[in-house]
Amino acid sequence: MTRFARSLLAALAVATAPLAATSGVAYAADLPAYVDEGGSGVCAEPWVLNRITHRFHHQVHNVPHLPDVEITDFRRIRERRYLPARGEERPIARLYCGATVALSDGRERSIWYLVESGQGFASIGDNVEFCVSGFDRWMVYNGRCRVLR
Repeated sequence: MTRFARSLLAALAVATAPLAATSGVAYAADLPAYVDEGGSGVCAEPWVLNRITHRFHHQVHNVPHLPDVEITDFRRIRERRYLPARGEERPIARLYCGATVALSDGRERSIWYLVESGQGFASIGDNVEFCVSGFDRWMVYNGRCRVLR
């Protein structure tokens, strides 16, 4: 085994040791267990909303011709649908969410986002993709954020 491979394995072992030592941890594959009676569950988790807010700030400062605004609040957060992982047919569990965001210019916009289990950096943690209505200049999520609806 090369020195690089040994170093990589050691770093991975150190990074995942706290996860293995914790008992009763709910993993991303268990997303339905997070859904509360209000139907928002993971959709309203602070880590999800913070990730969206941070990435939206980056987007408006790095995509030309977008107004310089910030997300100030999330309202009417709701789970839209849950697609559990099903073997090779659908290997990634996805939770689709919707909400309304209040922007710093006083306007409200619709936002759609999804949480993909196990799709974080190096497959550790979860990934969040989002689209704010009117801010998808490069049509990444198709017209009017259709892909995430």
